[in-house]
Amino acid sequence: MDTTQRTEQQRSADRRRRELLEAADRVVLREGPHASMNAIAAEAGITKPILYRHFGDKGGLYAALAQRHTDALLDSLRAALDAPAERRRRVEATLDTYLAAIEARPQVYRFLMHPAEGAPAPGDQGEQGFDVGKHSAPLLRRMGEELAQVIEERLDLGPAGQRLARVWGHGIVGMMHAAGDWWLGERPCSRAELVHGLADLLWGRLAVAGDRAGGPGF
Repeated sequence: MDTTQRTEQQRSADRRRRELLEAADRVVLREGPHASMNAIAAEAGITKPILYRHFGDKGGLYAALAQRHTDALLDSLRAALDAPAERRRRVEATLDTYLAAIEARPQVYRFLMHPAEGAPAPGDQGEQGFDVGKHSAPLLRRMGEELAQVIEERLDLGPAGQRLARVWGHGIVGMMHAAGDWWLGERPCSRAELVHGLADLLWGRLAVAGDRAGGPGF
């Protein structure tokens, strides 16, 4: 098989994988954590063994969907952080971007963060023992590391800046996740009120740290 044939096969496989992920998204939007491999295969018009061939098991499919949605969310968060506005407004915009994303697609959020809520449907062998922590923890860690990198690039935090940026990055992601999870479940206040309250909580040393010379600032 020559290089051209291999490249075309890879493009075809990538296209098919995207189509299957789009089918999975449609099922997740309808059913949330209860989305099953059977339902996703039916939505895609294939048999479940073919779905397994592409993703291995529900964990593999979950990981692919998590990457797809996390990539999109991180792009939105970076755009909010780099918007031309003063620092507090950018912090509030970043918090609001995260909360708006989980509010807009709550079923997707629950599938990614609370898959254990969906008991496997009858006949869905291979979905038993799906470990929410095993799959959701890397997603949160990735977001924490990405935010830490942004903080380190934009703020002058002194000699221990890299370590402090990671503390802040993971801490802010943990705060957003925990507060957003609570808010999405109970809706005790408006999104704007939650954003303002979380920004107030952050507005300590973050407010007075100096920007790095020559950079866009935070």
